[in-house]
Amino acid sequence: MTPPAGRLGAILRRGALMSTAALVVVQAVGLAQTLVLARLLSPAEVGVFAAGTLLTTVLAAIGEGALTQALIQRADADLDDAADTVFWATLAGGVVMSLAVLAASPLVGALFGSATAGTVAAVTSGGLVLHALTNVPDTLMQRRFDFRRRLVVDPATVLTFAVVSVSCAAAGLGVWALVVGSYAQLAVWVGLGWALAGWRPGRGRPTVAMWRELARFGLPLMLATLGERLRETAELVVLGRALDTAALGFHRYAKRIALLPGMVVLQAGAFVLFPAFARIAGERERFRDGFLSALTWAWLMALPLAGLFVAAGESVAVLLLGEPWRPAGVALTAMAGIGLGQTVTAVAVEALKGAGAPQRLYLLTVVGLVTATGLLLVLVRFGLFGVGLAMSAAALAVAATALWQVRDVVGVAGRELGARLLGPLAAAAVATAIVATLERTVIRAADHPVAAGLALVTAEALLLAGLHLALLRLAAPAAARTVAAAARAALRRR
Repeated sequence: MTPPAGRLGAILRRGALMSTAALVVVQAVGLAQTLVLARLLSPAEVGVFAAGTLLTTVLAAIGEGALTQALIQRADADLDDAADTVFWATLAGGVVMSLAVLAASPLVGALFGSATAGTVAAVTSGGLVLHALTNVPDTLMQRRFDFRRRLVVDPATVLTFAVVSVSCAAAGLGVWALVVGSYAQLAVWVGLGWALAGWRPGRGRPTVAMWRELARFGLPLMLATLGERLRETAELVVLGRALDTAALGFHRYAKRIALLPGMVVLQAGAFVLFPAFARIAGERERFRDGFLSALTWAWLMALPLAGLFVAAGESVAVLLLGEPWRPAGVALTAMAGIGLGQTVTAVAVEALKGAGAPQRLYLLTVVGLVTATGLLLVLVRFGLFGVGLAMSAAALAVAATALWQVRDVVGVAGRELGARLLGPLAAAAVATAIVATLERTVIRAADHPVAAGLALVTAEALLLAGLHLALLRLAAPAAARTVAAAARAALRRR
């Protein structure tokens, strides 16, 4: 049953607020862990871990994507049967994929020219079984808007990985510190997920017929996930073969920072967007307004952070990670478009799933694979910067395709979508150009001691955000009014 507009809106606002609070904790802990590990581990050690966990990362995403999303949209009447079916199917898939990675681990070592990478692949293959155990409890909590998934499980798992991996790295375990940390993180994830979800297998009856029905919905989502993971695989393989494992380390940490704009949306909003869109998809106006509101706010949040990466990406990397990681800053500057593309794509994809139109994701998969692979092969000659540009361009191409696919589903014209996005983008571009000029000619934050440099980068971020808001009044008056109205409403609630 669809909640009334006011009630659902309150749920979404509360969910976004809770998710944002959890996001602050998760990102703060994750950033602190990254900074400490960057000083305890070499770029080559981080790169070997990235190479060794390549297959498990790809297969873990594929294993959950095909069926869990279908479970969210499932009617209450046969939910128990669907949950049991998804549980046993994904668990069996996790076991099979774990054995496949174990068998393929020597190939991983040969591909990257590192026997250690092959050993890491073999040792981490068991993580696929543990990951499969998290699928149904996590999905059921998301389905019923149980925000403990964000408030408890996410911070606990990130904190576990940080404490264990940093402790082991300080003890001199090298790349194995990350392996031990990943297993500890998975163990906490499984334990908390099952404790909080309150679900156990056996309440329903798993059937092949149910699996087929869920798989029909999940197939486009699985292929979309597969396409995204293949793009990531191509990045690592091209980098590892064309450059070295140190380049993989630079790439991994640069991408982790570059993904922050998209993570803001995914963590703060996407947890509630899919189940919310699924409930209101039958109400045309409500669905349309909800989509436009989510897209507008996601875009406005992502733009200033992406602008900061363009303006001061190299300084950010040097100050946070240390001088040996300067090449990661070069990559980060080129990767600024990734967060913007993923932000738009995330909102559009949740709307397509909520409307029961996952088949429209096929085109996104094709566009992403073709653009990313082609651009990588052309631009890798420019090193990390060229790879970052290829990734940014591919992410933006996928975002444009996602908007094209979703426009008639939600009932919004392309012209209106352009009006929502282009004005704020123009304002952010001007603000970014001003701050970038100051950074490169006057401030040069990386040339200062760490504390002073970080203070200068913070000042640059505030200046960029302030300029963006001021310029919105000229370039996007409607967006400026939306922000002002939200600020007034927040003050009234206080």
